[in-house]
Amino acid sequence: MKLSTKGRYAVMAMVDLARHSGGKPVALGEIAARQEISLSYLEQLFGRLRRGGLVKSVRGPGGGYLLARGMTETRISDIILAVDEPIKATRCKTESSIGCHSNRSRCLTHDLWAELGNQIHLFLSAVSLADVCEKRVLGSARLLPSAEAAKAAACPDQADGMVAAE
Repeated sequence: MKLSTKGRYAVMAMVDLARHSGGKPVALGEIAARQEISLSYLEQLFGRLRRGGLVKSVRGPGGGYLLARGMTETRISDIILAVDEPIKATRCKTESSIGCHSNRSRCLTHDLWAELGNQIHLFLSAVSLADVCEKRVLGSARLLPSAEAAKAAACPDQADGMVAAE
C-alpha cells in the first residue's frame, strides 16, 4: 500500500494537535513549524478534517483548531479517510468485478492485495490518537539496538573479543 503525504501529514498534524492542545486551540502555524509541514498544505488538510468532523476551528485572537472528539474516539483510519486517502493495496477496484488488466480481468494477486488493504484498514481502525500520543503502538517498529549490542546479543562469546572454538 502506498500512503501519500496527504494521509501521513494529516495523521502527524492530528497527533501534534492532540499532544499540544490541552483544551486550548492550537494555531496551524505552530503545528507547521513543529512538524515541518507547509502551512498552506496544512490549511487544505484541516479544511478536510473539519468537514469530516474531526476538528473544530476557533476564530479570533488565540484561535486555532481543537479536536472535535476525544483522543480515544478518534481513529487513525478516520483521519486518513477524511483527507480522501483510500486505504487499498491493489490497483483493481475492490468493489467492482472489473479488474486492472486491459481485458478487464483481475490480476492474479488481486485477492492477496485486497486482503492486505483490509488488514491495514482494520489495524488503523484499531489505533486511536491516544494510542499514538501515549506510544502504545510500538510493535516491531521499535528502535533497533546499536550494532555492537546486536552483535553481542547474537554472538555472546565474541562480544568481549573471545572467539568461540568451532
